[in-house]
Amino acid sequence: MKARTHDLAALSALAVFVVSQPSKTMTLGTALAAFLANQLGGIAPDIDQPTAPFWRNLPIGGFVGRIIGKMLGGHRFITHSILGLALFGFIVNWLLIFFQPLFPAIDTGFVWWAFMIGMASHLVMDSFTKEGVPWLLPLPIKFGIPPIKSWRITTGTWREGVVFGLLIIFVVAYCTYNYDAIRILLHDRII
Repeated sequence: MKARTHDLAALSALAVFVVSQPSKTMTLGTALAAFLANQLGGIAPDIDQPTAPFWRNLPIGGFVGRIIGKMLGGHRFITHSILGLALFGFIVNWLLIFFQPLFPAIDTGFVWWAFMIGMASHLVMDSFTKEGVPWLLPLPIKFGIPPIKSWRITTGTWREGVVFGLLIIFVVAYCTYNYDAIRILLHDRII
């Protein structure tokens, strides 16, 4: 999947989480940090690909991306597995705890969940592609939805465009249906 599809999928998953599990209050800093963490989580598994947008936007990103990609075993290896999800979760949690004193008004637990939701959405979306995802690494089996490979999506094709369009429709419909919950969150709970 392309980065924009992963971004939208991460945002969709976060919206469902926020509406279904509303917090009593949240600082604006927490909301913004959670959104940023969610979007980073949505593209984090592709850190193993030197041509990923994350690396393209850094001055020497291609060079660093090639090194990191080799260290992580190549594209769709450890970063696209439950093991990688746990590893990223541990590292991000550690970083959030380390930097917590600099940002005392930010709920790092919520930011961590936002990151993990974004990363998990990436793995789920990549499960719909022809390549599949090695969920159970180190077992060398790639899983895909649906199980028949020819029915899966090829990245960058019209099928991915359909998925992108359906995600947009879902987000608009979900937010419209849950308008009151979102209004309360934005007007009354973000302080």
